[in-house]
Amino acid sequence: MFAVANYLIHLCIAAALLAVFFKAYTWMTPYDEVHLIREGNHAAALSLGGALLGFSLTIASGLLHTRNYEEFFAWAFGAMIVQALAYAVTTRALKMARDQIESGNSAFGALLGTISLSIGGINAACIS
Repeated sequence: MFAVANYLIHLCIAAALLAVFFKAYTWMTPYDEVHLIREGNHAAALSLGGALLGFSLTIASGLLHTRNYEEFFAWAFGAMIVQALAYAVTTRALKMARDQIESGNSAFGALLGTISLSIGGINAACIS
């Protein structure tokens, strides 16, 4: 019974952190991903999806490698900052991210998503 309760606690915490990241990420970007996705914009979906998956990798690694909730939350917060910095650096370096995403350039969205996923994978591997 303890294992099931522990599982549910971890699942709820991870889901809540993912929701916080979703809100923070969509607030940080200069376009409304949810609106664009509802309109069928694949670029926005690829970019946001990659960011969510990249963050989730760090959450998963944090669940596996941390000893307590304080340490886990610290890694999760750090992962949010790393993903935000990756987005900021990438969009400044590539320029015109807003125009590319809003116009539905799927290749650009896939690039942003892949960069987020790559950063998330590296970040996840750094947790030990």
